[in-house]
Amino acid sequence: MKTEIVSSCERLEVVALLRAGESVGLPTETVYGLAADALNPIAVAKIFEAKERPRFDPLIVHLPDRDWLEEIAYVPAQDRQLILELASQFWPGPFTIVLPKREIVPDIVTAGLGTVAVRISVHPVFSEIIQAFGAPLAAPSANRFGRVSPTTAQHVVDELNGRIHLIVDAGATTHGIESTIVTVHDGKIDILRRGPITAEQLSEFGTIDIVKSRDKVSAPGQLTTHYAPKTPLRLIEDANSFSPDKNQRVGLLAWNPVKSGKTFAVIRCLSERQDLREAATNLFRYLRELDARDLDLIIAEQVPDRGLGAAIMDRLRRAAHRPLDGRGRPE
Repeated sequence: MKTEIVSSCERLEVVALLRAGESVGLPTETVYGLAADALNPIAVAKIFEAKERPRFDPLIVHLPDRDWLEEIAYVPAQDRQLILELASQFWPGPFTIVLPKREIVPDIVTAGLGTVAVRISVHPVFSEIIQAFGAPLAAPSANRFGRVSPTTAQHVVDELNGRIHLIVDAGATTHGIESTIVTVHDGKIDILRRGPITAEQLSEFGTIDIVKSRDKVSAPGQLTTHYAPKTPLRLIEDANSFSPDKNQRVGLLAWNPVKSGKTFAVIRCLSERQDLREAATNLFRYLRELDARDLDLIIAEQVPDRGLGAAIMDRLRRAAHRPLDGRGRPE
């Protein structure tokens, strides 16, 4: 299979492929997604196959508009007002709500769970295509499972070339990290995955709880190890105090000003102005660039663990978490 890259104006070709049960790479405001008809289990299976994604990890269902919400999910009566307030405030946008699913949603989408994660994208290209398609799309990040998420069409090519028919190129994504995921119960908001909509923003609507990463998932993006480059990554507070081993090629993902560049083979600064929005936009792109430089190690400086910085740190912690082999050593 040859993967074709097309401009955002090729709407008819994209919609035709989706209706034929194929998966296509589409831009969203967060990262590039691998989209397929969410109500067609065979089409959804192609997402799992292309990404090598385990079937226990559920997908987010993107809705064409608010009218689809209660076609796909139940909105519990006791939390209905809060859920609809959150949807009104943050949709369309990088915000996902987990709700009890309706029978129309195939089990493969939800990994057999009784809940479904739903959102509405604000990206103009994605919005145009899903509205023309006229039904929900499942659209996880368009990368192989566990790898760094793609923020450009070229990143999707690097990950999935030959595995999917088509990628729509609409330039770099805006936010650079995946959507915030929440669930609501008894008037409280649980944050299942941090993202562009921050805990501080959500706290204006009710009591907030941050759910820790886990090996048993209840929503997308909860695994302890995720978003990882091939090169081992280590988190530190200040790179100026770091000394590499002899002959070790080390790359730096910097947050603080670097006093001496001689220590590192390659340096990428998340934001010279220490702007967290710019840092989030650059995060996955710079991780990919460092990963391509034949390094022995990537050192990533911690960013302030608040607001959008908490979402960046969430991704860095998971990228740095290396699973152990049978002898207790990093794989």
